Amino acid sequence: MADAERFLCEAVELARENVRKGGRPFGAVLVKDGAVIATGVNEIIATHDPTAHAELQAIRAASRLLGSPRLDGCVVYASGQPCPMCLAAMHLTGIREVTFAYSNEDGEPYGLSTAAVYAELGKPPSQQSVKIAYLPVRPGGDDLYAMWRDAASVAPS
Repeated sequence: MADAERFLCEAVELARENVRKGGRPFGAVLVKDGAVIATGVNEIIATHDPTAHAELQAIRAASRLLGSPRLDGCVVYASGQPCPMCLAAMHLTGIREVTFAYSNEDGEPYGLSTAAVYAELGKPPSQQSVKIAYLPVRPGGDDLYAMWRDAASVAPS
């Protein structure tokens, strides 16, 4: 069995075990250099945290293990097609490869598709269902981003 199939089988088995425990049917395996370094399951029901998706749980665990928010060179294997939030997190962490076993089309009959969210995010901000407003407030006159840059440039290495 190819590595991708083996890691996907592991992600699906994590998802199945999560369902047995009352959770949602999602599992993820995060791999670096051919070795599993972190796994995660969807814990939104158990934690009441809507961001506790399997992929994000695996990303959080891997970042803690590696001591870095960067996960360049890592690959995610997920039981289901990553939602836009999870995919954005992969982009932000440097993950450039993801493989999944169940698509949005597979999940649609069960209410497990995020295709509508992808479609919503593809609209211009002014046409999205969430009101998005830019209001450039600068209390105290100090620029927050400049403050961060200046603090980072003097932080101990």
